[in-house]
Amino acid sequence: MMRIMLGGLLSLALLAGCSGADDPAAGVAAAPGELQVLDWPLPGAVPGTRAADLSVSHDGTILLSWIDSQPGRRHSFRYSTWDTSRQRWTRAPMTIAIGNSMFVNAADTPHVIASLDGAIWAHWLQQAGGKAFAYDIALARSPDGANWSPPLVPHDDGTLTEHGFVSLWPHGTDLLGIAWLDGRATAAADHEAHAAHDAEGHHGRGATALRAALVDPTRRKVLESVVDTRVCDCCQTAVALTSRGPLLFYRGRSPEEIRDVLVSRLEGNVWTAPKRVHADGWRVEGCPVNGPAAAGHGHDVVAAWYTEAGGEPQVRLAHSADAGDGFGEPLVLDAGAPVLGRVAVALDGQQAGALWLREEADGQSLWYARFTPDLSRELGRQQVARLQGRGLGTGFPQLGFHGGVAHVVWTDVVDGRPQLRGARLVASGAG
Repeated sequence: MMRIMLGGLLSLALLAGCSGADDPAAGVAAAPGELQVLDWPLPGAVPGTRAADLSVSHDGTILLSWIDSQPGRRHSFRYSTWDTSRQRWTRAPMTIAIGNSMFVNAADTPHVIASLDGAIWAHWLQQAGGKAFAYDIALARSPDGANWSPPLVPHDDGTLTEHGFVSLWPHGTDLLGIAWLDGRATAAADHEAHAAHDAEGHHGRGATALRAALVDPTRRKVLESVVDTRVCDCCQTAVALTSRGPLLFYRGRSPEEIRDVLVSRLEGNVWTAPKRVHADGWRVEGCPVNGPAAAGHGHDVVAAWYTEAGGEPQVRLAHSADAGDGFGEPLVLDAGAPVLGRVAVALDGQQAGALWLREEADGQSLWYARFTPDLSRELGRQQVARLQGRGLGTGFPQLGFHGGVAHVVWTDVVDGRPQLRGARLVASGAG
C-alpha cells in the first residue's frame, strides 16, 4: 500500500495539470470580517520548487525551506529567512544539500528550525541502496546558517527500509528533538506481506514504528526512544511545544486497523503511553498519507486531523487546556467529498488558525479559518487562493503566526510543474 500511495505522490506531482483557474487571490481587498490577503513573494520560488516547510523561531524569524528540482540538474534543498519586524527577506536563498539521491515527494518533506542558541538544524531524505522505497534521514546543524556540519543519520539500524515523516523541535537551550517513522522491523517482509492478516485475523510482525531522539550540538544522540512499535506507515507526525514539554502527534495503527490520531508527551527522559486525541474509530486498510497537525502555546494546544470515520471525509479540530492531558470534543472544520484533509494549524495567545485544501469539479482551493485560542468561537473563514494543480501534487500547505499575522505557503502546479506561492493574512489596515 505504501508503495502505491507514495508512487502516486511522485507521479501526481509531475502530472497534475493546469486547469485554467484564477491566480491566487493575494492582494484582493478583504470583505467585512475577513483578513486581507497580501501577496508574499517568496525568494527562489521558480517553477520546479515544492515541498515547503515553514517554522517560526523564538525571536520571530520565519524560516522557509523548499526543494528546487530543475530539468537536467540535481535536486537542491534550500532555505531563506524572513524578518517579521522589518517585513523583508534577510537572507538570500542558501543551499543546504544537493544531490541526485535526494528522496523527494509531496508528503514526506524536509524541515528547518532554529534552536534557542541560534543554531539552525535541517533534515532531508536520502535514497539508500538503490531501492526506490528505502531511504534514510540526513540531519545537519549550522551555527551561523551558512556553514553546515556533515550530515548525521539519527537511526543506526542500517536496514534498507523507510525512515521519514520527521518532526523537529528545539529542546532546552541547544538540544534538538527529532521524531520519525522507522521501518527497520519491516526489513524481513515487504509491505504487502506484513500488511496481510494471519489465520487468526491478526497482523504479523514487521510494523512501522515511531522513534524519537535528542541530539546535542556535536550531533551526538543523548536520548533515543521507541514511542510506539506499530503506527501508520506514511502519515506525517507533528509536535506541539507546551508549558510542560513537547507533545508528539501521529496516526496510530491498531491490530484491527483503527488509524486514529494518538499523542505522547516527553516527560523527563520518558515518553508517556500514547493515547487517542479522540476516539474516531476510523478503520482503514491502507495508509491515508494524511497525518495530524498541532500547535501549542503555554497550556493551550490545538490539534487538527483528517478522518473518514462514519464514512464522510472530515477535518476535525480539538483543543486541550491542560497542555495535552486531555482534549475536548472535536469540532468539524470542514466535511464532504471535496475535503482533502491536508491541514496546518497555528496558535498564539490571541487566536488559533487552520489552513486546509479542498478540491471540487472546478479545481482546488486553499481555505483559512480563525478561532479563539480555545476554539470556543469561530472568528471567520475565507478562501485564500485558487489553485491550478489537482491531486496530491499540490502537497501540504504551511502556516505560521507572528505578531497577529498568518504567514501562508503552498504549492501550485502550473503547466505540469510545481511552484511555491506565499501570502500574508493581516487585519485591514495592518502591514
